Amino acid sequence: MTQDVEVCPAGAPKGPLGDSLRERARDIVATPDLNEKVALAYQTASDWFGRRLARGTGLVGTPMPKAPGRPEHVEMVAPSELPRRTRGRGQGRVALIHSLAHIELSAIDLTWDLVGRFVDEQVPRSFFDDFVQVGLEEAKHFAMISARLADLNAAYGDLPVHGGLWEAAEATADDLTARLALIPMVLEARGLDVTPGMAENLRLNGDEETAALIDIIYRDEKRHVAFGSKWFRFLCDRQRRAPEPTFHEIVRRCFRGALKPPFNDRARAEAGLTPGFYKPLARITG
Repeated sequence: MTQDVEVCPAGAPKGPLGDSLRERARDIVATPDLNEKVALAYQTASDWFGRRLARGTGLVGTPMPKAPGRPEHVEMVAPSELPRRTRGRGQGRVALIHSLAHIELSAIDLTWDLVGRFVDEQVPRSFFDDFVQVGLEEAKHFAMISARLADLNAAYGDLPVHGGLWEAAEATADDLTARLALIPMVLEARGLDVTPGMAENLRLNGDEETAALIDIIYRDEKRHVAFGSKWFRFLCDRQRRAPEPTFHEIVRRCFRGALKPPFNDRARAEAGLTPGFYKPLARITG
């Protein structure tokens, strides 16, 4: 697979670059400089699709970070302490867009952690093609939302954030099948449920600019869920496990929370996530 990568909105990476996909993924997750995180994601995608990077299988001395890098001024709090989000004007809208920025930043780290942590897995190169593409698009999303915050005289880190999304990475650190179940097939699939309504409400409140960005994120997330579903099924087939019962077992064991309806059944089905995966788990897990 070859692919042209658009010009990075954050410019070129500032520091020295690793020689393998594993090293680059580690550096993307580890860096606390968010512009550098975006720039590294773009450069790594360009080098990977240009076949200028080896996977780095068997490479020792490059463990993935225990936690993603964040600027020192970012305040981490419990989810219950976050500011109230609204879709209208004023600070409530800034809080909403800030929360989107945090979700997309977390998605950068979750995706590149998947790429680097599981680089030794016996999967085709096309697996990494898919998830490098996801990592690139998550960086694009964060850059877009950050620019929108700047339009509103705000920036990521102006409000507190929570670290709950990274818990999914910790819970699935040693199991690629579980990682695919939780990240694309639970967390990103939830985005398919909520983002269309979010965009509609923003438009009703006169914020076409943010709504248009959410439309892009929604389009890309559908592909991300499809990649997760495809490779989850691939691994289940290789392990001779039925996909739906395996998904149920993993989610009940690893996911903290509930799968909350209403579900966007059409978008989920288009991404390969049929109701037999998620409806038996609705409001049961936790």
